[in-house]
Amino acid sequence: ATANGQVRTWTSRRELEPDAFRITFRQDGPRHPVAAMGGAWELTERADGGTEVVLLHDFRAVDDDPAGAAWIAQAVDHNSEAELAALKKWVEAAADTDRVFTFTDTVRVAGAADDVYAFLRDAHLWTQRLPHVAHLDVEETAVGVQRMAMDTRTADGAVHTTESIRVCLPERIVYKQTVVPALMAGHTGEWRIQPVDDGTVLVSSRHDVALRCDAIEAVLGPDASVAAARAYVHGALSRNSTTTLHAARDYAERLASGRG
Repeated sequence: ATANGQVRTWTSRRELEPDAFRITFRQDGPRHPVAAMGGAWELTERADGGTEVVLLHDFRAVDDDPAGAAWIAQAVDHNSEAELAALKKWVEAAADTDRVFTFTDTVRVAGAADDVYAFLRDAHLWTQRLPHVAHLDVEETAVGVQRMAMDTRTADGAVHTTESIRVCLPERIVYKQTVVPALMAGHTGEWRIQPVDDGTVLVSSRHDVALRCDAIEAVLGPDASVAAARAYVHGALSRNSTTTLHAARDYAERLASGRG
């Protein structure tokens, strides 16, 4: 997640109390300047059929530093307001299930998992390696954390500009697009590398997508449906991710062949 513009990672333990409509959370091993952080989501049913949602936080800064406490408070306030607004938006639109979908593309590679991972990690080389990448800037803000701005060509020749945060973890790279094409309200994904018993490697690209329905007419025309927008976005993402998967496979298999 981002906190005051910085990418931060942490692990939280959450306890679910469905009968009480309450979820409590506490960070395990919080990161500087946070010494302790916890809180709760509390839901109350209203007489008018709606729900009141309260998001609580308690925290302490390292060494009780006032500057650290102010930094934490600013991040908590900003992120909490965004989370509550997003919760309201998506729950109220829950009936429109077609706008949210997930899919995965997978290839098998007769090569080394490390070589596949290196191809996917080294995105600064993609303009040389991938035909659909027109322009790309990558900044590694911390070890394994990348900010990426990319211009991507679609099959119809259009160029879409996206910005992403990528986190490179063992055997997988996860990302969230912070700037998405017009038809998408949100897009997250994962590159996963899984060695298998026969000596090959399964490499998959998963996409989690939310459509922006109010943009369908402007992009696809007045008669386009949510199903058409879903097929269009699915097709564009799948073509590009499959191209990347095949390029990663060819790269790793060439290296494997060269090693004899």
